[in-house]
Amino acid sequence: MKNKTFTITDHLLASQGQRLLNLLLDLLFIYIIILSVGTSIILIADVANKFTISDWVETLSWTAILFYGMLILFLYYFLTEVYFSRTLAKLVTRTIVVKSDGLKPTIDMIFIRTICRFIPFEGLSYLGSVSWGWHDRFSGTYVVKKRKLAKSIQYFNHPEEFGRAE
Repeated sequence: MKNKTFTITDHLLASQGQRLLNLLLDLLFIYIIILSVGTSIILIADVANKFTISDWVETLSWTAILFYGMLILFLYYFLTEVYFSRTLAKLVTRTIVVKSDGLKPTIDMIFIRTICRFIPFEGLSYLGSVSWGWHDRFSGTYVVKKRKLAKSIQYFNHPEEFGRAE
C-alpha cells in the first residue's frame, strides 16, 4: 500500500556545512542589526537634541548590551522563520524550515525552536552524524534543501508526471 503522507527523509536535510554557514551568517546579520539599531538610536537622538538618550546608549553596560542582543536575536529568528520559514542565512544557502510533512511550521513550533537557541552550546548540536540540532528536535522541525524538497513533493504528489518532457 502506498504511503499517503509525505515525510522528510535524510536526503532532503541541509548538510552540516550548510548548517554551520547558516549559524555564522545569521550571527553576522544579527551583529549588523544590533550595531544598526544602536547607531540609529544615537543618530536620531542627536538630531532631535535628545543627548540623554544618545548618552544612555553609548554608556550601556555589558549586561544591558547582552540583554538587547538576546532580544534582537530572538526577534530575528522568530520573525523571519514565522513569516518566511527561513532566515537571511537560509536564503543564502537555499534552505528552509519545515515540519515533518514538508509544510510550513506553526508559530508554536517556531517559538520553541527560537527559545531553544538560548541553550548553551546548542548551536553546535547539529554537528553529529545527522544534521538535526536540538532546536530542530524539540520543535519537530527540519532544515532542508528548498529545491530538493520542492522536487520531492512534486514527485510524491504526481509520480506519473515525473521525468516527462514538457
